[in-house]
Amino acid sequence: MNQTKPTISLSTTESLLPQEEMLEIPHQQTSLTIGIPKEISNNESRIGLVPEAVKLLVENGHRILIETLAGKKARYSDREFAEAGAEICSTRDQVFKADIVLKIAPPIREEIELLGNRKCLFSVLQLPARTKDYFQQLTNKKIKAIAFEFLQDKTGALPLVKGMSEIIGNACMMIASEYLCHPQYGKGSMLGGFPGVAPTEVVIIGAGTVAEYASRAALGMGALVKVFDNSMYKLRSLQAKLGMRLYTSTLHPLIIEQALKTADVVIAAKYSSTGISPCLITESAITNMKEGTVIIDVSIDQGGCFETSRPTTHQNPVYQIQGVTHYCVPNIASRVPRTASTSFSNFFAPLLLEIAAHGGVDNLLKHDRGLAKGTYIFNGTITNQQISQLYDLPFQPLDLLLAAYL
Repeated sequence: MNQTKPTISLSTTESLLPQEEMLEIPHQQTSLTIGIPKEISNNESRIGLVPEAVKLLVENGHRILIETLAGKKARYSDREFAEAGAEICSTRDQVFKADIVLKIAPPIREEIELLGNRKCLFSVLQLPARTKDYFQQLTNKKIKAIAFEFLQDKTGALPLVKGMSEIIGNACMMIASEYLCHPQYGKGSMLGGFPGVAPTEVVIIGAGTVAEYASRAALGMGALVKVFDNSMYKLRSLQAKLGMRLYTSTLHPLIIEQALKTADVVIAAKYSSTGISPCLITESAITNMKEGTVIIDVSIDQGGCFETSRPTTHQNPVYQIQGVTHYCVPNIASRVPRTASTSFSNFFAPLLLEIAAHGGVDNLLKHDRGLAKGTYIFNGTITNQQISQLYDLPFQPLDLLLAAYL
């Protein structure tokens, strides 16, 4: 029996001509020069890379320029950095002319003038404290500027914000404990709960990472914790992470006001993706609180959640209004600079290696959406729409600029 074999028919529209093979052009590994200046603000003690990370980068062919005494506040010596392979610079000019300048605090006007044209700056932005003239000075340098607090990972989370928030959550309870028993600013109480003594009441506004770590510390000391947030998902997630049912509520004004009247410690940790936090607690609510109550406004770097909040420093961290102690230091994590510096370094060392592997910041921006999210200036053009709207500055989408530039 004859069997008909299947045949392949070619239509007249098909061609046997060789077709062009589309291959991705690999990026050439590049060597980076990374500058780390000394933070001149008395309120900033952290550094972006620790000696172990410097050693890793140097071994991969990169040049690290560190201004002398840059790590002193974080208890790292010039000798440790030099032994790791860094070049210790006695002047700031050379550090600020590096391909990538990695610092923590936003650069002041004098530091912006030192930046090399078309270089890259990594730093915190702290949007509420900036001005139109500040951004105009940055754009005039034709640099790329990337803000720590806007950087995202592949899941859309904010890795640097999360890392600092973990530290801040624990630090908040250390600070609260210190000021609750302070002879001038406290009420002579010890944070926690003991047999026969009513537990300390801790109210936390916001149910994010700061709330999680502050709650763990407070609960571990025996305190009574109440958490407020408008996101039911976050409240449920917090209870699941803590493995227990604690008092939670939405941000209902009457319920919050009642909780504030009996609170001993109030922590505001309501992060805003816009960079400006909402004012949630009015001055009238503060006047009804007990004397010696401690308020810690973690959101002060975004403007603060209390109407009575104003930024303070590590040198003068607190003030009182109506007998209520306010702690409003913008960078609480700098209180433990060595721990915080290690957390920063754990993020930046792999990122810098990835930048080098892609042939530079520009190439990585095209492939890394998380890094692009943190970019607010690209070669002198504002790429963050919120900054453009707040300060009436020209704006261009980063994708459009990258398509034209690369």
